[in-house]
Amino acid sequence: MAASVRAISERIQLVDFVLEIRDARIPLSSEYELLRKFPPLPSKRILVLNKMELADPLELNKWMDYFEQRNYLSYAVNSHNKECVKQSQVRELHKSGHSGHTTTMMLLGIPNVGKSALANSLHQIGRISAAEKGKLKHTTVSPQPGDTKDIMSLKIGSHPNVYVLDTPGIFPPSLLDAEICSKLALTGAIPDDIVGETKLARFFLTILNSSHEYKKWEKLCKSQDFTESLSNEISTSYVQRKRQYPTDHTQDFIVYDVRRVLYETISAFDGDLDDDISMGNLIETQFAALRTVLRVTEEASEFADLRVASKILNLYRTGRLGHYTLEHVSASEKS
Repeated sequence: MAASVRAISERIQLVDFVLEIRDARIPLSSEYELLRKFPPLPSKRILVLNKMELADPLELNKWMDYFEQRNYLSYAVNSHNKECVKQSQVRELHKSGHSGHTTTMMLLGIPNVGKSALANSLHQIGRISAAEKGKLKHTTVSPQPGDTKDIMSLKIGSHPNVYVLDTPGIFPPSLLDAEICSKLALTGAIPDDIVGETKLARFFLTILNSSHEYKKWEKLCKSQDFTESLSNEISTSYVQRKRQYPTDHTQDFIVYDVRRVLYETISAFDGDLDDDISMGNLIETQFAALRTVLRVTEEASEFADLRVASKILNLYRTGRLGHYTLEHVSASEKS
């Protein structure tokens, strides 16, 4: 990490733009704190809230307003969607006062926030007009944090030349706040085993149970509507997959069952969700119900819960269980 910090500090003073990539679900906890330690930047700093497709759109708009009020130039993007990157106009930044000569942009951010995916999308968009079409390299994208080891330069445009520098994700030397650590782990910025998959799944269920997202699944509790949803959204070939892979939790019919069970358990709960013990009891009920719908076979409770937790985390991280922003703009922050 020390070598990466040195390499970044040597180059950051030479680039035209610095794009700080944050996770739209945790706009504060995903801050690249090392930027504070660098000397004042001669380049323009742009804030990019990535993974917008996984965040609550209403909360995301509030955060965009929050940063605008603080004079940040900011964009919200889905780095895996090239059309979204096009519409965000991130790729047009080089035209702002730098037309006519080579422009370099540096991407900075914590691990697994989407820097490499954004670099590739910018690269693929740029290839359309690049003289070296078909010869440009790509950066590796991985769901695991920390896979980018070195600074990599990608050409994203020609006439004038435009380059983007993809950098390794770096955390500050220590993460002392347990809540921030949990948010980073839940969103995939740090490995699950640092907090534990079961704890992370319980953390997510606490967020879900305290939100209104589950109310969108009310129709799944009505058998007629549920049947219609299946007939409309699952093709014949998919029904065949249902029979072939009954433990594949990503199939639509299992995801619908998971949503239905979560809706039913929350709706039937008459305790106080603000009470930790009551919330814990609800989550225990949910884990027991989820073992059935996720086809987790009878085994020791600890291992069954771990398998349930792994599947629930996957569904959350792929947006199958709704859209959540884990940090909110408070009244004091708005002022």
